[in-house]
Amino acid sequence: MHAVYAADPAQSRGRVYRPSASPTRNEFQRDRDRIIHSTAFRRLQHKTQVFLHHEGQHFRTRLTHTLEVSQIARSIARALRLNEDLAEAVALSHDLGHTPFGHAGERVLADKMAELGGFDHNIQALRVVGMLENRYADHDGLNLTWETLEGILKHNGPVVGAASEHGQDIGAALADIPASEDLLPETYANLEAQVAAIADDIAYNAHDIDDAVRAGLVVIDDLVDVPLVGPIAREVVDMWPGLERGRQIHEVQRRLITRTIEAVIAESAERLIAADPQSADDVRYAGQALIGFPAEMAEDETELKAFMFAKVYRDARVMGPVRESEAVVGRLFDAYIADGDMPGRWGLAHSAARSEAARARIVCDFVAGMTDPFALDEHARLFDERPEFR
Repeated sequence: MHAVYAADPAQSRGRVYRPSASPTRNEFQRDRDRIIHSTAFRRLQHKTQVFLHHEGQHFRTRLTHTLEVSQIARSIARALRLNEDLAEAVALSHDLGHTPFGHAGERVLADKMAELGGFDHNIQALRVVGMLENRYADHDGLNLTWETLEGILKHNGPVVGAASEHGQDIGAALADIPASEDLLPETYANLEAQVAAIADDIAYNAHDIDDAVRAGLVVIDDLVDVPLVGPIAREVVDMWPGLERGRQIHEVQRRLITRTIEAVIAESAERLIAADPQSADDVRYAGQALIGFPAEMAEDETELKAFMFAKVYRDARVMGPVRESEAVVGRLFDAYIADGDMPGRWGLAHSAARSEAARARIVCDFVAGMTDPFALDEHARLFDERPEFR
């Protein structure tokens, strides 16, 4: 049985377009299924997580990362008696607004759109599910429930003030996105979305370490003095000193995931007892996140991220390809702005747009939706050039 503060699909604030009743699925299960069957979800298979698509077949992509987040979110939601289906729907959709080449592409689009309405990947995910997916006969978008849309927007916390993390005006952006009611950007999200957010942190902390070892940027000995992961690395090396490195790092990864999940469940249970919410709305107005790491673990997790930025994300072997991918996205954006040479509805919309900002938003939507390989193909078509990513 779900807790009183869990989201209840029977009490959903609904969808913009009322669908026919389903005899076998609740509203959040329908959201999950719509997301999984969307084109944007399939594209995640060919979008960068950290290491570019060409660099190896075993590195995480946005899709495999998303599936790991979903599994972790379900585990935490189940333990806390929350709605697993909503947690899964938010987890599966949380990266649908990401650009090709990971955060590199996002930085470029945020810069290009800075004076033209801005760009933020969470807002872009709302545009994808609310407007840009065109599969249904009687409406654009996936027509998701209010609760899932709320989770996509606010899983990282309230969107405070006029602008998002990358400078996008929230009021103007949300005015264009269909929702059954105001998404209340200034409040906290439902607990299921908070679970999806921390599952994201747990997943990438663990799998980025694994990918970094595969890429040769880190060895297990580098981890033994790093907060959060260090005690686990020492434990594994002490228990299996002669074990091959691949098996050692897998033991580190899985133990890190398990222990952080268990710590989050225990900490969140204590916060829920202290806050004593009696409804999902009580959660929104609680004034704080009710799902989180214990204080000491949160500090250690911050230090682990600092280590990963220094040793992995800013390593020259990563940054070289990142800079080249930024150039690809920037050149594509500028070329499409100049002549609107985009296929199908995109080119037609560009021609019909009546303002610079409207044309830029069409180009931004088109570029943001690209996979890494498609972006490279378009770059080769337009410039007769394909980067080597060295």
